[in-house]
Parts: sequence; C-alpha cells; structure tokens
Amino acid sequence: TPAMAPPVAPLAGEDGWDRLRTEVAGCTRCGLAAGRTQTVFGVGDTQAKWLVIGEAPGEQEDLRGEPFVGAAGQLLDKMLLAIDLPRASVFIANILKCRPPGNRDPRPDEVGCCLPYLTRQIALLRPTIILCVGRIAAQTLLATDTPIGRLRGQLHRYGPLQTPLVVTYHPSYLLRSPGEKRKAWEDLKFARRTFEELTATGSAR
Repeated sequence: TPAMAPPVAPLAGEDGWDRLRTEVAGCTRCGLAAGRTQTVFGVGDTQAKWLVIGEAPGEQEDLRGEPFVGAAGQLLDKMLLAIDLPRASVFIANILKCRPPGNRDPRPDEVGCCLPYLTRQIALLRPTIILCVGRIAAQTLLATDTPIGRLRGQLHRYGPLQTPLVVTYHPSYLLRSPGEKRKAWEDLKFARRTFEELTATGSAR
C-alpha cells in the first residue's frame, strides 16, 4: 500500500498555495524524485474556474518546470482557445509532479504518493469544472478502468465537492491520431456548454 501524504490543515488563499508549492518542490516520497530536473507543480490562475488535469510531465516539462510546454502543450493551448480560454485563464496540473523515466505510465505507488498534492490543489482552487485530458488522468480521478472512449460525452463528478468533470483525449494522442480531433472538439463544446449552464444556474462558485 503506497504511503499517503500526511494530513495538513488547509490554508486559504496564496499562503496555502505557497506552502504547497514548497512541499512539492522538496518532495522525495517516491523514487521519481531521484531522476527529476525539477518538480512540475502546475501553472495558471490560482483563482481559475477551469482546472485542466493531465497525466505526468514529459521531458520538456521536466526541464522547464511547467506542464504542457511541448508540441502537446501547443495543441492544448489551441484546444482551450477554441472555447475562448486563454492558457493564462485556467490552471493546469498533472496527476504526477515528476517525470516518469522514458515517459512511461505512472505506477500505482507513484500515483498514491502524489495524488494527495493534486487533491489539495483542487481544494485550494475550488474549480467550477475539471477538464481531464487523457486516459490515465481520467481513470485515476474517477477510480475506474473504463476505456476513455466510454468516459467521454458524459458529465462526471469528482471529490467531496462533487466538482463537475469532463473527459477528453490527451493532446499527445491527438497528434498521433488526428482523426480523433473531431471527437475532442465535441468534448470541448460539451465542457463549455456545461460550464455555461453551471454559471447560469448559480451552481458555479
């Protein structure tokens, strides 16, 4: 059983973010710490209403300390802009804060060590909606092994606040399988429509 991060009383506002950033930067809870250039905490507006969650940092992300900065990141930026979301207006994070060797899939023990950090990020951000990109991020947050094709196109709920969550394909997959971009566009429109409905009904914070 992977060790879980010790419970920490949440701090509100930027104090909470600063403390969490410091904890993540010094984390040695799993073996990935030994091979990283730096941790990849996440980036964006800490008061954003949209939270985008991916899988794990890749080589470019490890070097720059920022998620989604390579070719997949450029595509993600275009995807977000297509629904009127400049990159700076959202918060982007990953399930893992360190790069797995060779960009392999995260192992369960690594996820177990790192997921509490993401949980605390969500608690601090309190997003109106989560956009989950990729199979691993979606299956991890929804605690399921259901294929991503069956997770798409429906509204899920995550965590104690039952935050609305929408699933789409990872930009890296779309670069390899451009024929699936139409499905991703449908997902993005669904997410945007859901967000607008939440805002209109007062369900958004």
